[in-house]
Amino acid sequence: MKNVVRGLTDAFDGFLLGIKYLILDRDPVFTKGVRQMLGEEGVKVVRLPARSPNLNAFAERFVGSVRRECLSKVIPLGERHLRRILLEYIAHYHTERPHQGVGNRLLEPVATANGVGPILCTERLGGVLKFYSRAA
Repeated sequence: MKNVVRGLTDAFDGFLLGIKYLILDRDPVFTKGVRQMLGEEGVKVVRLPARSPNLNAFAERFVGSVRRECLSKVIPLGERHLRRILLEYIAHYHTERPHQGVGNRLLEPVATANGVGPILCTERLGGVLKFYSRAA
């Protein structure tokens, strides 16, 4: 794990470059030495309380949605491609995808016409993600 942490905190292309906080669960692989190495690199480690399985429920729900709706249909060809896919999915998730938890409404709706005009189909990721709306 220490070698992994060295790679993650690399000064040139480390994934944790510029990150202030890292949330970790109580997995035994995150030893005291690993947490100290992260602290020395300026990353503050926040450990989840013991026996708290539902603290990550929202994050795990989002990851599950990304896997089912997007990554099961697209094969990322590298880190840059994966980042592009995730940015497109996040835009779709926030502005075009209805959410049951808020009464099947959009989280951040964009302005559309009210029941008048032809129906338009907006596609993302080459048609993997689709959104239908009325033309304004």
